[in-house]
Amino acid sequence: TGSSDPYCIVKIDDEAIIRTATVWKTLSPFWGEEYEVQLQPGFHSISIYVMDEDALSRDDIIGKVCITRDMLAEHPKGYSGWMSLSEVDPDEEVQGEIHLRVEVLGSQGSRRLRCSVLEAR
Repeated sequence: TGSSDPYCIVKIDDEAIIRTATVWKTLSPFWGEEYEVQLQPGFHSISIYVMDEDALSRDDIIGKVCITRDMLAEHPKGYSGWMSLSEVDPDEEVQGEIHLRVEVLGSQGSRRLRCSVLEAR
């Protein structure tokens, strides 16, 4: 039909912690959602999966972005901007990008992740 029903799942080290709302029938969803969660001291990466909700079968993975602990360390004030989606399945071609704001708050003992999932195209 030329459109998707996209939503995002945010995972920290492969554990799903956030699911955005689904935006129906669009290729340019706007979520504008902000979340704040506790971060484990030894976390390795944050992955954001853009999914296509499908009522009749399993939801499709449109693509993902991965932000490593080292990438966050390079941006002490947080990262904000458009990131290109990469494929999850090597046989699938992925086009698109997602607009995110990600920052780590607090000290070593008690760190929190603030993640804003803004929009995609």
